Amino acid sequence: MATEEDLVNKYKDRLRQEFGEEPLVQISRRVLSQEYTTFKKAFIPPQLTLYEKGCQIAEGLLKVKPESKREAELKEALDITHLNATPTGTLSFALMVPILMMVFGSAITYTFTASLYLTAFVGIGSLILVIPFQKIPDFLANNWRLKASNQMVQCIFYVVTYMRHTSNLERAIEFTSDHVGAPLSLDLKKVLWDVETSAYPTIKESLENYLKSWEKWNREFIESFHLIESSLYEPAEGRRLDALDKALTVMLTETYEKMLHYAHNLQSPVTMLHMLGVILPILGLVILPMVVSFMTDENTSPTSMALGIAAIYNVLLPVSVYYLSKVVLSNRPTGYGESDISEQNPQFSKFKNVLIKIGGIELRIQPFFIAAVFFVVFFLIGVSPIILHTLDSSFDFTFYEGKFSFLGYVCPKGNTCDVDTRAGPYGLGASVISLLVTLAVGVGAGLYFKLRSQNVIALREKTKKLEQEFASALFQLGNRLGDNIPAELAFGQVANVMGNTTSGAFFAAVSQNITNRGMSVETAIFDQKQGALTFFPSKVIESSMKVLLESSRKGPKIAAQALMSMSRYIKEIHRVDERLKDLLAEIISSMKGQIKFLTPAIAGIVIGITSMITTILTRLSAQLATLSEGGSGTAGLGGFGTLFGNGVPVFYFQIIVGIYVVQITYILTILSNGIENGADSLNERYLLGKYLLNTTVMYTIISLAVMLMFNIIAVNILPALG
Repeated sequence: MATEEDLVNKYKDRLRQEFGEEPLVQISRRVLSQEYTTFKKAFIPPQLTLYEKGCQIAEGLLKVKPESKREAELKEALDITHLNATPTGTLSFALMVPILMMVFGSAITYTFTASLYLTAFVGIGSLILVIPFQKIPDFLANNWRLKASNQMVQCIFYVVTYMRHTSNLERAIEFTSDHVGAPLSLDLKKVLWDVETSAYPTIKESLENYLKSWEKWNREFIESFHLIESSLYEPAEGRRLDALDKALTVMLTETYEKMLHYAHNLQSPVTMLHMLGVILPILGLVILPMVVSFMTDENTSPTSMALGIAAIYNVLLPVSVYYLSKVVLSNRPTGYGESDISEQNPQFSKFKNVLIKIGGIELRIQPFFIAAVFFVVFFLIGVSPIILHTLDSSFDFTFYEGKFSFLGYVCPKGNTCDVDTRAGPYGLGASVISLLVTLAVGVGAGLYFKLRSQNVIALREKTKKLEQEFASALFQLGNRLGDNIPAELAFGQVANVMGNTTSGAFFAAVSQNITNRGMSVETAIFDQKQGALTFFPSKVIESSMKVLLESSRKGPKIAAQALMSMSRYIKEIHRVDERLKDLLAEIISSMKGQIKFLTPAIAGIVIGITSMITTILTRLSAQLATLSEGGSGTAGLGGFGTLFGNGVPVFYFQIIVGIYVVQITYILTILSNGIENGADSLNERYLLGKYLLNTTVMYTIISLAVMLMFNIIAVNILPALG
C-alpha cells in the first residue's frame, strides 16, 4: 500500500511521538483514499446526496432521536449504503417532510379544488408517509444488498482467479474492485481504504469487519472468503489450490440452493401481488361507474369524483403495489448479474442516443427529447375536448346519424342549466380521443426507454455471445501456452482454429495488432484506441487478459494453468446461471403473460363496458328527468327521475385506467426483471421500452374496439339524441 520511504518515516515519527517530540514531516498517504471518495461521489446517485442533505437539515431543526434498538438498525443501514447521515437525521427527516407535505399539500388542494374529500385525502396520505419515510434507510440498504449480492459470484470468481497465480489477498481484492461492478466495488475499495487510513492494521481485519455486515444475509459469501483466507496458510501448493477451488464451489452450490428455496416460495406472493394490483382493482372498475352515478349531484361534480378515483388508482394503489414488489425483491438471494457496459465504459455512453444522418452529417439526439415531443403532441390532442370547451362552451356536433356527440357536455342530473355550468365531456368522440393521452404517457415512456437501451443492449448481447465462447477459447490458449508457444504467436493460432466465431474475431484482432502494428501483447489488448477490448467490451474478458499478463510473468506454465482454471470457472458459473433461470422460468413466463396480454385486455374490456354503462345512465337520467317534470301519468315518478346521476365521464375514466395500466406495467416489469436478473438496470430499461410500447398499444386498440362496439349496442337500445 505505502512506499518503503513512507513506512520508514511513519515509524520514525511514531518513535518521536513516544518520546514527546513533534513529527518532523507529515506523511503523505497514497491516493487510494482519495480514489475511494472520488469513486463514491461518482457512484452515489444525486437523489441519495439530496437525501443526505435533507437529513442533515432535518436534524438541525427537529433532532428526533430513535430508540436504541432502532438506532442500531439505522446505523447499520447507513453504513451499508455509505451515506453521510445519522439515525437522528433520518428519523427527523421522516417526520419533517410529511408534516410539510400535509400543511402545504392540503392548502394547495383546497385552494384549487375546494373539495374536502381531496383535501382530507392529501392530509391523511401525507401523515401516513411517516411510516414508509422511516423505512427509507432500510429500503436503500435492501436495494444496495440486492445489487451487491448479484455480483458476489463474480467477486469470488475474480479473487480466486487472481490468487491461483499470486497468493496475495490485498492485491486480489484490489484487482477485484477494479473489475466487479458497483456497488460491490465500492465496498471493496472501502475495505482497502480502511487499511490505508489505519482504521484497521491489516487487510484481514478490515475484510472481516466488512463481512460481518453480510452475516444475516449471505453466509456463503463469508464462508467462501474464509476458505480464500485459509489458502494463505496452506504449506503445499496443491492444498492451497484446493482451498481456492472449494471457495468458488461453496459460493455456486449454496447460491443454487438458496435460489431453489426462493423460487418455491415465490408463487404465493406473486399471485397475491397480481390479484391485489391487477385483477381486483380493474374488475372493481366495472361497478364503479354505477356507484359514482348515485353519488354525483349539484354539490359533487363528476370532475371532483374523477380526481378522487385518480387519487386511489394512480397514487395509492401503484405505491402499494410498488412497495409489495420491493418486499418480494428484497428476499432475492445472490445471483449472477449483468452490468450496464455504458456505465462501466464512458465511451459507450454515446450509444444511449439516437443516431440521425442528414446528408453527410451525423447527429446524436437524446431519447428524452424525442419522447418529450411525442408526449406533448399526443397529450395536447388527447385533452383537446377540454380545450375546445374552454374556448367555446357551445361548440359540439353529432355524428353517426345523430346518435353520438363529439363533446357531449350535459347538465348535472339531467336538470336545466347554463351552457357554462354543464358537466362532461360525455361524448363518444371525446372518449375515443382520450386514448391519445394514454398513448402519450405509455408510448412516450416506452420510446424513451427503448431508444436509450436498444443500441447498448445489442452491444452487450454481442459481448455475451463472446463470453459464452470464451471459456473454450481460453482453454485452447492455455494449451498453446502450455506447449511453450509465446503468447504473441498463440493468439494467432487460436484465432485460426476458432474460425468465424466471435472469440476468433477477438483473438484475430489481438494478433493483427501484434503483427501489423508492432504492439506488445498488453498494448494490443488494452490500447484505448486500437486495443481489441475496445471492440469487445467485457469485464470477464478484460479480467482474463489481465490474469494472463500477471501470470505470464511467472512463466508460460503458470499462465497456461491460470487460463485453463479460469476457463473451468467461467463454464461452472454459466451452468449455475442457466439452472437459476430454469428455476424461475415458470413464474417469469406467467408474469410476462400478465404484462403482455392479460392486463391490457382486461382493462380495455372494462373501459368498453364502462363506456356503455355511462352512455346508458347519461341518457336514462335525462329521459327520467323529462318524464318526472311533465306529462300525465308521469308525475308519480317524483324524485325517481333524478335518481341516476351522470357519473364520471369516460373521458376522465379512461385516462385514469390507462395511466394505471402504464403504472402497473412499469411495476411488474421491474419486478419480473429483478426476480430473473437481479439488479440489471440495462435489461430493465430494455424490457420497460418493449413492454410499455406493446402493452399501451394493445390496451388502446382493445379499448377502442370494445368502446365502439358496446356504444353502438347501447344507442340501438335507447333513442337517438334529440
